[in-house]
Amino acid sequence: MKNIGFIGIGVMGKSMAANLLKKGFSVCVYTRTKQKALPVIEQGAVWCDTIADCVKDKDAVITMVGYPKDVEEVYFGKEGILENVKKGAYIIDMTTTSPKLSVKIYEEAKQRGVFALDAPVSGGDIAAEKGTLSIMVGGDKQVFDHCREIFEAMGENIIYQGKAGSGQHTKMANQIALAGVISGLCEAMVYGENVGLDLNTMLQSIGKGAAGSWQMEHMAPRILKGDFAPGFFIKHYVKDLNIAMQEAEARGLVLNVLQVVRNTYETMEFAGDGDLGTQALIQFYEDEQKRGTKNE
Repeated sequence: MKNIGFIGIGVMGKSMAANLLKKGFSVCVYTRTKQKALPVIEQGAVWCDTIADCVKDKDAVITMVGYPKDVEEVYFGKEGILENVKKGAYIIDMTTTSPKLSVKIYEEAKQRGVFALDAPVSGGDIAAEKGTLSIMVGGDKQVFDHCREIFEAMGENIIYQGKAGSGQHTKMANQIALAGVISGLCEAMVYGENVGLDLNTMLQSIGKGAAGSWQMEHMAPRILKGDFAPGFFIKHYVKDLNIAMQEAEARGLVLNVLQVVRNTYETMEFAGDGDLGTQALIQFYEDEQKRGTKNE
């Protein structure tokens, strides 16, 4: 299973496709803006002008796009994946999207003799580049087993979660947990700064204790440098948190931290900060402190 079509060459997709090339896979790529694909084309990927061309006669097709509406667009319709992929192919959506949509793709694929998996990832641009992504997979177990070599080219922590949609539900749990971690990190840094601590020294201490986290290790240094370039866009995180809220509400769950952090990031997106990385949350907290001081 060496011939792969890859759709969606963004911040994450470009590194994921590049790692497949490094592992000896033949990769054809399609994305809306060819310019974004030039780095992987230079590394050996073949450019395709349409989705249909990208998926034709491929053993497997991987998608890594932005929003559920993008997933709908690339999978369904006459020009979409399901109409143009060969029978017996494997389709793997690695976008973070609605679990319901993943089930819809799975069911439609099954009717066509195509094998579908939902396999969202975690780890951001750093893990995508290093090939150390955490990959959460839903679908049929035997299909997951058959695709393991593909996943191993892009990630390390690769775990089968259960039936179709289970990968997406696991990613929702990931995003809910992340909400508390990144907001807690930003609040801790604002507190440390305001009581006069040296933040580098403070982070060295708390980062090795019970408060330590991936966010503290990788995002805190970016925050200290004022580097808000997106490893993961705020606008995409808002999308994820909204999906998580919808799934929680459908089950009668009240998740207060999720709601507060979702509202905060939505405020930032509405203010025009959607293209910044999630670590830019620190700016919201700093601005809040400034507003609070003025109102005293």
